[in-house]
Amino acid sequence: MIVDDIAETRENIRKLLQFESDVEVVGVARTGKEAIERAGELKPDVILMDINMPDMDGISATEAIRKNYPGHKS
Repeated sequence: MIVDDIAETRENIRKLLQFESDVEVVGVARTGKEAIERAGELKPDVILMDINMPDMDGISATEAIRKNYPGHKS
C-alpha cells in the first residue's frame, strides 16, 4: 500500500513498482487516518508511508496501525 498526500507521488511510486514482477500495489491512501482504515481492510504486506502529511504524520499512522492491527507484520 502506498500512503502519500501528494497524488503525483503516489502515482509515480505505483508506476515504478509495476516493473517488479513480485510486487502488487493493493491500494493507496492519501492521509494517515485513511491509511489506518485501509490497512485493516487490505492487510498489505508492505506499506510505503510518507512521513510528512497534513492530518497525521506517517510515524503516528504507523504506530496506530501496529496498535490497531497487532497481527500485521511490522
